[in-house]
Amino acid sequence: MMRYRDNTKMIISAILLYLLLLSHQTVSEEQVREKGENTILECLDQPVNTSSLYRWKKNGTVVATQNPSKLSEHLSISNNGSLQISALQNTDEGQYECESQTKDGSSWQTHSNILLRVAEGPTSVSLAVKPATLLPNGTLYVQKGSDVYLNCSSESFPTQNLTWTVEDLALDNYDRASGNKSFLGFSIENIQPSDQGIYTCTSQNTLSKTTVNKSQELLVYYAPERHPECLWEVVSEPSDVLFICSWFGGYPVPTLDWHEVLEESVIAKGPTINSTSQKTELLKVHVNRFILCDGEEVKCIGHHVTGVNSSCSFKLKMPYPVGDPMVTALKGSNITISCTEVDSLPPAKTVWMRKDKIINTTSKYIVSDNNPNYKLTIINVTKEDEGTYFCHSENPLGRRELEVYLTVKTSAGNGGAVVGVFVSILIMMIGITVGVTVYSKRDRICIGLGFSHLDDDRGDVLSLVDSDEEEIFSDTVPQLPPVTNGHATTHVEIHRIPSSYHDDNADSTIQTHPDQTEPVQQTEDY
Repeated sequence: MMRYRDNTKMIISAILLYLLLLSHQTVSEEQVREKGENTILECLDQPVNTSSLYRWKKNGTVVATQNPSKLSEHLSISNNGSLQISALQNTDEGQYECESQTKDGSSWQTHSNILLRVAEGPTSVSLAVKPATLLPNGTLYVQKGSDVYLNCSSESFPTQNLTWTVEDLALDNYDRASGNKSFLGFSIENIQPSDQGIYTCTSQNTLSKTTVNKSQELLVYYAPERHPECLWEVVSEPSDVLFICSWFGGYPVPTLDWHEVLEESVIAKGPTINSTSQKTELLKVHVNRFILCDGEEVKCIGHHVTGVNSSCSFKLKMPYPVGDPMVTALKGSNITISCTEVDSLPPAKTVWMRKDKIINTTSKYIVSDNNPNYKLTIINVTKEDEGTYFCHSENPLGRRELEVYLTVKTSAGNGGAVVGVFVSILIMMIGITVGVTVYSKRDRICIGLGFSHLDDDRGDVLSLVDSDEEEIFSDTVPQLPPVTNGHATTHVEIHRIPSSYHDDNADSTIQTHPDQTEPVQQTEDY
């Protein structure tokens, strides 16, 4: 029991001794100051209402006293013992102690124990983006699809941390800088419009926690993928045309110009790339016919800041309406005349006219405009409707007309036409009948026309002689055998007569001739 009490007393004594030592020990603190600033280190725990002398030690060496002979020009001690440091330098960093002594020459007492740290930066923070182009407003742009490298650098003492953010979102696809690294960079391959934004590099001093940000807006430019589109519109004034050029899909918007290809002159020019007064991806211009001509080519050229140029064009053509120039209608019927206009560029405005007046749809006329076909229907045609109608087409290059003449016929005139058709058919039938008849009688017609005279020197004559005159030739012509039926016979005599004989004795009595061939006698029953 006595031993237990002794151990308890020893523990209590040790605790009291430790507390006593702590009460006499000077607490050390750390202070961080920026390089170049004026700093004051307070001398704490000094006696009150006591006249004392002060001095400051750095790393155990006295660096400042109240003695007029100063050890350092930028160190001084105030009346309350504080140490004033002007234009703090990196060499001022160290362990500082404040000591005091009463004027009666007592020993020096330590009051403050301060660890002074000197921090510098971050300074000279800079950003670099390659390859990139600087715009007049300080913005950088790169072209879509390119590989871009971004780098951030700064100076800081003793160390720094560098980080990248874009639109307040941290980028984690790179190695963070730490320790004594002075730069941090990363690359973006095949950069896209989604990578566009404000990139910020943050540099923080690891000692002072001082933070400096450096930001740079990065734009991603790209030209439209398609070619410009050329359009036109006919306005209320037929002498004017509205040329429309559009080139959508690029960033930023391009500039557009209308050109006359033949004259190499500019019709209209859009604003520059930095203009906000007009959307240059759509350029409209009113053009008067006096600066245009038939067959001329006009072109719209688009320019993009990335260096891409593209164009569209078309050729101008005057109107040329076509159709049937002659139309016939029966009185009392309805007639439709039409024309077609497909050649004009810009498209022409086409109307039907008569006697210099435009024809509109009424109870008498029905006008149909189904571009490119234009029709005019006349109801219950009368003789007064006969005459010339005009299909009038006009565009900014000029005007042209198709003349259509309408002839109105009555029903009587139509009857005469029917009679004429009937007579024509009758004549044709008569001709066919005569032809068939002639063909069927071709052998008789040939004999009657003298085809037996084909031999110019000689001819055969066929003579029929009564049987009573048989004695005349009885001596020269052999007799035929008697007929068995007892009927009288007829003699057929064939004479060979010279051709000249036919000419001189066509009507004379047939005479015998020494050149006669023997007659051939044939019999014929009656």
